[in-house]
Amino acid sequence: MALFARRPQTSNVSSLYTVGLNNTIAIIGLGNIGEKYEQTRHNIGFKCLDNFAIVNEFPGWVLKKDIKAAVSIKTLGDSRVILMKPTTLMNLSGDAVMELVQFYKIPATNILVVHDELDIEFGKIRSKIGGSSAGHNGIQSIIDVIGADFSRLRIGIGPKTPEQIDSADFVLQKFTAKELKHMEALCLETSSMINEYIFGDRSLLGETRTFII
Repeated sequence: MALFARRPQTSNVSSLYTVGLNNTIAIIGLGNIGEKYEQTRHNIGFKCLDNFAIVNEFPGWVLKKDIKAAVSIKTLGDSRVILMKPTTLMNLSGDAVMELVQFYKIPATNILVVHDELDIEFGKIRSKIGGSSAGHNGIQSIIDVIGADFSRLRIGIGPKTPEQIDSADFVLQKFTAKELKHMEALCLETSSMINEYIFGDRSLLGETRTFII
């Protein structure tokens, strides 16, 4: 059974400070800011969120120094959807998420975090609600400040190759040419799952999807 149930999408642009909507949802992509981190495995959350913003015609990113993040907001259906990319380092992602939660009054149950997962093989995406960080420092940072009751899209970047390489070094390497060939399919599937989260029943159990055909 899927974590996210598919429903039709309607949308209109909302301002950065739109109020009065029935529901506010935050979609948070994790990564590291800076040119040297572009196309690295650890930044797949940023890349997928950028793709989702383009496909769904969100307005341009606004740098909010008080929230420590780049933000883009649009109304989809009856929800105000806030896209967020923390400008902290990955391991301090929780600092930005806390600022967002306090500013927009968003409960953890209305937050979806999109991030890389070393323990899942490249070619698979798993959805999950709650649980541990599984060793992901960015996720642990968020858990430390708002608890674990948020949803996650865990995008596989494993297995670690070669096996003896330090995990921290592996996740900061760039994707291989072979992996980059599948990036469009990865982003499309992730965008589909984000839409399902926004329009669907988030109380259902998670699932694993394979985006490489």
